Amino acid sequence: MTDYAGALDDALTGVKELPSFGPGAFDVPAAYAIQRDLVSRREARGEKIVGIKLGLTSRAKMQQMGVDEVIWGWLTDAMRIADGGVLDLAPRIHPKVEPEVAFLVRGGEIAAIAPALEVIDSRWLDFKFTLPEVIADNTSAAGFVVGNWQPVPDGVDNLGVLLEIDGRVVEIGSTAAILGDPRRAFAEAARLYPGRILPDESIVLAGAATAAVSVQPGSAVRVSVEKLGAARLKASS
Repeated sequence: MTDYAGALDDALTGVKELPSFGPGAFDVPAAYAIQRDLVSRREARGEKIVGIKLGLTSRAKMQQMGVDEVIWGWLTDAMRIADGGVLDLAPRIHPKVEPEVAFLVRGGEIAAIAPALEVIDSRWLDFKFTLPEVIADNTSAAGFVVGNWQPVPDGVDNLGVLLEIDGRVVEIGSTAAILGDPRRAFAEAARLYPGRILPDESIVLAGAATAAVSVQPGSAVRVSVEKLGAARLKASS
């Protein structure tokens, strides 16, 4: 039997692409089991789970992948980059950034909200994969930045979002792209989380508000979200 988690972990630690196993290699339930095995290996190396991230939260992406519900993966402390910090490109294969919003969990509810950036970096060759393969690869999770936490303002269902690279706007979107309202993404996260109760201080990344954009060495990346402020990172040279 193929050790899919081992192959993905080798690709992660060796910074190398992994050819797709092709359609039908494993199904979605098996993919989540592989994902859990993959993340357990990272925990064994000292990483700690700090939250979860959602993917395919736009209806267009759902239709593109032929699914009717979101997918999810784990966030660890090793993935976190300080606001304004440096994204090390050395361990990345083909990194991209997405503008998001993040939620902070307390008592099983949203305690605070912040602008956020997610770094995605598929281990699959040429960023091409089946739906089960992207799930197994922890939904391409590679890093994240969270801006300043603040109380949830009224009306977060249609806030303007700008993604800038080196001071140039490269993507314009809205939080409405995240399931119509990013708070629905939080509800999905709570539903999907094993045990159903997200631990206090967990972080939930609600999903992308625009398409992902490739990151080049030395690039300065900034997301700004109406009413929420901004979050930043700089890619290493």
